[in-house]
Amino acid sequence: MSKHANNPAVAYFPNVEFHKHLGVEILETADDYVKMRLPHRKELTGGGDAYHGGVVASLMDCAGSLACYCGHDLSKGFRGSTVTLTIQYISAARGENLIAEGQVNKRGKELIFSDVTITTENEGRLIAKGVLVYRLV
Repeated sequence: MSKHANNPAVAYFPNVEFHKHLGVEILETADDYVKMRLPHRKELTGGGDAYHGGVVASLMDCAGSLACYCGHDLSKGFRGSTVTLTIQYISAARGENLIAEGQVNKRGKELIFSDVTITTENEGRLIAKGVLVYRLV
């Protein structure tokens, strides 16, 4: 699954209660990269069978922040928090699993910038894209 399976952040991720509630699954990690799946469940929808926008934003935050931990020198700190999350919603996802991919594009002293895309699992249709700024200390 992951070259970062022994990374404490990757190992801890599935144990976070909110992540359990969402049902997010880590599919792949590499340095500065993560790919995860969100299986569709009716209780995550907002209207009809489409995901609630807050669920999409939460998935984006999960992927962007975990990508920041992948490849991070943990001796420099392990505590982190989202500073900003900018999202562009492109399309609704109705009754489909989602795939989120987070890719770090810049690491500063404490701030890390990652691009995140969310697509449908089967067709790869773009649902949302965004930028997450994360702080690790």
